[in-house]
Amino acid sequence: MRPSRRAVITTATAAAVSATSTASAAQRRRHPHLRTGFERLAQDGYSLLDGQKVGVVTNPTGITRDARHIVDVMHADTRVHLTAVFGPEHGFRGTAQAGGSEGRYDDPATGLPVYDTYLKSGRALADIFTASGVDTVVFDIQDVGARFYTYIWTLYDCMEAAQLAGKRFVVLDRPNPVTGRAALGPVLHKEFATFVGRQPISQAHGMTVAELARLFNEEFLTEAVPLETVTMSGWRRSDFYDTSGLPWVPPSPNMPTAETALVYSGTCLFEGTNLSEGRGTTRPFELLGAEGVDRHWAAAANELALPGVWFREAYFAPTFSKFQGKTIGGVQVHVHDREAFDPVRTGIALLVTAKQVWSGFAWRPDNWIDKLTGSTRVRTMIDGGADTDEVVAGWQEELTAFRRMRRTYLLYR
Repeated sequence: MRPSRRAVITTATAAAVSATSTASAAQRRRHPHLRTGFERLAQDGYSLLDGQKVGVVTNPTGITRDARHIVDVMHADTRVHLTAVFGPEHGFRGTAQAGGSEGRYDDPATGLPVYDTYLKSGRALADIFTASGVDTVVFDIQDVGARFYTYIWTLYDCMEAAQLAGKRFVVLDRPNPVTGRAALGPVLHKEFATFVGRQPISQAHGMTVAELARLFNEEFLTEAVPLETVTMSGWRRSDFYDTSGLPWVPPSPNMPTAETALVYSGTCLFEGTNLSEGRGTTRPFELLGAEGVDRHWAAAANELALPGVWFREAYFAPTFSKFQGKTIGGVQVHVHDREAFDPVRTGIALLVTAKQVWSGFAWRPDNWIDKLTGSTRVRTMIDGGADTDEVVAGWQEELTAFRRMRRTYLLYR
């Protein structure tokens, strides 16, 4: 696929914290000119969309740097003919919790028809694109870098449906908030494909949505869709989100901060267990626990001396989801060196140690962990007594192959 034509901290001292803040501020000064795909599209007068009826797949993260939604901006601009909006999981305006959407309605702010894409794919989704009357489908949603975060599979499904419906497809790029330095973790096995993983990519993919779109188009779609990607300018693969100068909008209700995204590709694995993954707290995916868990879990995890992270004994009472209203024990994950931190390895280490120190540990009865990790391997190895290093070693061959394929589609240095 051709490129678009648009084309350490190691101690807990106050000094170290200050150095982190200073380094982050310095990085922000060095990268003040990042422009998202939408910003570059608008700067060019929307020429890529000239003469087209346009529909946008987006959610509350589709904003400008001054926090206006791109749908509101485009609707008010006579240079672009915006005629429809398509909402993913949680909805276009973000009113639905996990596993929900907003349905079909007319947007009160713009009057535009909003169509629901959640859990729709193939011909059913193609029929929605056809019924909407659009010529071009534009995608602009902030991803968080994990295979099981569903927006990248909304991207995949919409690309497939656009091809079936004979529509053009344009992806407006945004930063991977946890950098694009490396692909990490196990690669999905096709027999475990679900909406939290349609195709064999690694658990932390280390790509932007435009890069993923190019990979999907060439490697996984049965027939390629006419695809354009509007790249960012001023973004480097080593950049974390706070270097972008962009406001953070929670992409989903349980992704409140960019720090949540940093741990998510590892600690989301606790969705596949009987422990709380922190939903119903102010620090989802950073707080983990269950009734009967005590200080021994944090102690066991800290003994591993995992790079870039500490674990604090923590007690909390989720307001919804697992253990709602009950005070439970567990850990809080504290990343002190994000350059060294490996979220997937950390997630595995926490599973291993939780099983070691808490006799009540169990997988979800539906083996959801297999859908999250992409095979039975992680579950069966941990059940068999494997340690963290052994589990991680088990996916290295397939990860190496994915990294080799991934390189072809990278757009940034």
